[in-house]
Amino acid sequence: MDFFTSIIPAISACLISFISIPSIIKVAQQKRLFDEPDGKRKSHSVRTPSLGGVAIFSGIIFSAFLFIDLAQLPRFTYVFAAVILLFFTGVKDDIIPLTPIKKMLAQLLASGIVVYLADIRLSSLYGFFGFHEVPYLISVGVSMFCMLVIINAFNLIDGINGLAGGIGVVVCLSFAGLFAYLGQPILSSLALIVVGALLGFLRYNLALRAKIFMGDSGALMLGLFSAIFCIRFIELNKTADSIFATAFAPVLAVAILIIPLFDTLRVFIIRTSRGKSPFCGDRNHLHHFMIDLGMPHWQASVYFYVINIFFIAMSFLLLHVPPFWVLTGILLVAFLLNLLLNHLRNRRRPTLPPLISDGPTIKVESPNSISKATLAQNGYQSNR
Repeated sequence: MDFFTSIIPAISACLISFISIPSIIKVAQQKRLFDEPDGKRKSHSVRTPSLGGVAIFSGIIFSAFLFIDLAQLPRFTYVFAAVILLFFTGVKDDIIPLTPIKKMLAQLLASGIVVYLADIRLSSLYGFFGFHEVPYLISVGVSMFCMLVIINAFNLIDGINGLAGGIGVVVCLSFAGLFAYLGQPILSSLALIVVGALLGFLRYNLALRAKIFMGDSGALMLGLFSAIFCIRFIELNKTADSIFATAFAPVLAVAILIIPLFDTLRVFIIRTSRGKSPFCGDRNHLHHFMIDLGMPHWQASVYFYVINIFFIAMSFLLLHVPPFWVLTGILLVAFLLNLLLNHLRNRRRPTLPPLISDGPTIKVESPNSISKATLAQNGYQSNR
């Protein structure tokens, strides 16, 4: 499969996603299917449809079944069954919120389908913690845990315009290139299809004021695809004669997924240390730090794209360094970046004006009656 043949499915997915979003927005407005602002944890101040995942799903499914010969990947029928399961779980949550337990059960079922039925799992720990080949049950358990972490990581970073979608483009584009290098054109084409669908969506999401959000229907699905690509890349390198073979493949996978993984790890640690549920929402995500520094959403998202690409490039430059030290360096740099952002936000925070003032100059009758001018005057963007 040459470059032009592999890019056509991606273009198809992009066009379908791009063309379908205006209709989705119109239906959402007619049925009043909005993500309502709360003036607290959420970063947007205008009611916005959150069914962007429907367009992404449509682009991926149509292009995958039209252009990919699934007969060469017989077990991938189970993958698409898991994708459909998480997609409809996300749609349900976007319309009528589900409890965290119900969402976790759906994620467990989807992960089980991929790991047990599709047999997409980690069969080795590559010497990390002193383990190499592991028994089947441990392999299944570790693989399902990794999938749950990555799925939830993408769901958690979907907090500002363009972040989850743009990071998804960086992640899937990276894996597409790696699959092409490893002689896996079908996997590369599938990753490019996801990239195309995300690009069509970002046209409406990465803006000063997003016209639509990805929602759980998109974030859960994107997390599942990213987890599948991650595990397949690591497993392919276990026997492949490539520069990524042995223990470096997991390190490179961590570098590719560093933004969602590190942010999820740190917020879970913060929440549990305060005696809260790790799934209890707050404003301790890295993207909240950027917004509190006064950045518009699109700018904060672009900064994270650049940071993600930096970590990937750093891993390639350290290709011949022992993997343990590369991983240590990645985590150390991420930790230092976290300290820097936290320091900058703490310096700026005392000067940040409140969203709604108690002073006599601002009169608010309802959360939706705050004008754009008032929001701008108080230092907040009129978006998510």
